[in-house]
Amino acid sequence: MNRRLITSALPYVNNIPHLGNLIQMLSADVFARFCRSRGYETLYICGTDEYGTATETKAIEEKKTPRELCDFYFKQHQQIYDWFDIAFDKFGRTSNEECTEITQMFFKDLDKNGFIKEHTNKQLFCPHCSMFLADRYVHGTCPKCGKEARGDQCDSCGSLLDPTELIEPRCQTCGTTPEVRETKHLYIDLPSISKNLDEWMSKTSKEGQWSDNAINITKGWIKNGLNERAITRDLKWGIPVPKEGYENKVFYVWFNAPIGYISITKQLANELTKEGKESFDWKSWWLPEESDSSDAKTPVNLFQFIGKDNIPFHTVVFPCSQIGSKRNWTKLYHMSSTEYLNYEDGKFSKSRGVGVFGTDAIETGIKADAWRFYIFYNRPEKQDYQFTWKEFREKYNSELIGNLGNLVNRTLLFVTKYYDGKIPVAEKDTQMWDKVLELENKVTNNLEWANLKDAFHQIFEISDIGNKAFQEGEPWKTRTENPEAAKKLIYNLCYVIKDLMILAHPYMPQFTEQILTYMGKTICEPKLKEKFIEGALNWSNLGKLEGLSEISNPQVYFTPLDQKTADAFKEKFSGSQKQREEKEAKKNKKKAEEKVILAEDQKSFFNEKIQLKVAKIIKVEENPESDKLYIETLDDGSGTPRIIQSGLRLYLKPEDLLGKSIILASNLAPRKMRGIESHGMLLACDYKNAEGKDCVEVLEAPWAEPGTVITVEGMESTTKPEEISADDFFKVELKVSGKTVVVDGAKLLVNGKPIETKFADNTGVN
Repeated sequence: MNRRLITSALPYVNNIPHLGNLIQMLSADVFARFCRSRGYETLYICGTDEYGTATETKAIEEKKTPRELCDFYFKQHQQIYDWFDIAFDKFGRTSNEECTEITQMFFKDLDKNGFIKEHTNKQLFCPHCSMFLADRYVHGTCPKCGKEARGDQCDSCGSLLDPTELIEPRCQTCGTTPEVRETKHLYIDLPSISKNLDEWMSKTSKEGQWSDNAINITKGWIKNGLNERAITRDLKWGIPVPKEGYENKVFYVWFNAPIGYISITKQLANELTKEGKESFDWKSWWLPEESDSSDAKTPVNLFQFIGKDNIPFHTVVFPCSQIGSKRNWTKLYHMSSTEYLNYEDGKFSKSRGVGVFGTDAIETGIKADAWRFYIFYNRPEKQDYQFTWKEFREKYNSELIGNLGNLVNRTLLFVTKYYDGKIPVAEKDTQMWDKVLELENKVTNNLEWANLKDAFHQIFEISDIGNKAFQEGEPWKTRTENPEAAKKLIYNLCYVIKDLMILAHPYMPQFTEQILTYMGKTICEPKLKEKFIEGALNWSNLGKLEGLSEISNPQVYFTPLDQKTADAFKEKFSGSQKQREEKEAKKNKKKAEEKVILAEDQKSFFNEKIQLKVAKIIKVEENPESDKLYIETLDDGSGTPRIIQSGLRLYLKPEDLLGKSIILASNLAPRKMRGIESHGMLLACDYKNAEGKDCVEVLEAPWAEPGTVITVEGMESTTKPEEISADDFFKVELKVSGKTVVVDGAKLLVNGKPIETKFADNTGVN
């Protein structure tokens, strides 16, 4: 059984990834999860691409060193991929010693074998910056389509360019018109390698079933004749060139970036060795003939997931480097490439900040698996696809919730309500399972070749069979009129759902694992090396009607997205990131100006308008539509439970809140948050702990009974029955001074005792 080596295009580290960037990493994640579930020895490698012009340019913009910039954005990338639950075997970085070592090894092999040429060429030089300008440092007009373009590529027509070809070029850093000067560079001799490349490509593209766009683009490059391609650049941030006379140059990022797949694998091996964990030989995956590992005897198939703009570098440039080195490197077997995902009426653009970015997706409160669903349901495999909020809402509500979610919810809740949570035992419905198993085989066959979209749609076809069976079977009637028929239907549907969770797990891991826990199926931790998932998620369990017995406390996982919310997101994420930031800054400035009142009015305004009371938290739940909000049920002394919400999930656990006697802003007007109406707000303040971590402390009055009114020192308490807006509430500035809560210097009292903090000091109250 061949081993599966999986890579996805290395995301560039100079910005936050958007949904279009995420497609490749998520696609490789689906395929890797499928392979592990099938029992294949699987390795999924990815990491941030950190060298090159784009990093230097961004570092100048943000007034950071390139290393500081990479360190910052690497953490941002990691957090986003963790939230999307991408199960890399290793997510590394190209700015490491392993990448330097292996890139230089490639170069030395190519040079020794006669495939490196030196040429003096003309390059743009900025007299103001006193430097040669690499591709991305130059902007101008594309000579082929007349649109704005960078020096390396035109995003509008897709043409690869030389910076000297641009019309009216200008320096990206200072805007100066650059001069043409001579400089020496090293080139890889692609024409001399092309014969071997053509033979390899003709054979592998058929055996590995490359996607059509990968074949057509690669054939186009070969047919038009390959040219020698520069592999060095006049930059400082990059891998040094180990050749005399080139001490002030570095390797071109597209020469060393694909080598990053190999170097990150070695990085993983070195880390495991250093940690004293199991032996892992990187060469067994990439250079089997030079490996002493017994694993190297098993052939490796390399599956690569990329966007169409990166195809030539993975099917021409990198394979030529491998062939020219005259070492038997593991080469591309299957190429899964996609077209572009566009945004509303334009394009996703990382450089221009247009679209929905990873941080935006997190901020919406929409679950990660809902985003994963949308991406795979509409994966742009044959043609570009247009993301719109309207269509996102429609597909999310109709297919994810209305089809798959509906089958799961109605079946599991039926078992809970009418069978006391015990799955009834009955006969197999052969007619239903014939249809289901036929589709399951199609899903499996499609996933074997990473046909992710077709397989995903077939999963929803299975769900549709289940929904129709439920509707036609009318178990709400037959439960009393024909109990055996109802039992047979529900019994079979429970196992169909079990199979659906196995099939859909690679696509939506968090949702499927949660549903399986309701069904009593255990989710085993993956092994370190193979990440082979045992137990409930093993592909071999498909079609088996065994192992289920009861349903335990099922909950609705996905909740509908209403039109108003979708429209609000469309408005919020319109324009570029820069425009959004400016808009938000103006909004915050206006809000800050509105809430400031003359200091002498603070106490009087508070005493006349704002009602604070003590309330005890008697129940804490998570808002299913938000990753930030808790739903708290309070005893406020009125005899009727009160519901509020707080954005504390990132800081406190439910047990940290349960039973606390908190301070409640009790006369705030109700506000709907993520589908739940909040009647008031608890008060808290921010602080940093000893390690510098951001923390939140909730204000408490444990000595007071629920309903006790908070007063201002030196003032008589007044009754405030009228509701006030949040804007009115924030017109008073509550502070913590000397660990005591004050308004305009006066203490807030509960039964004559001041409200004090344990940790927070010299901070505001929120």
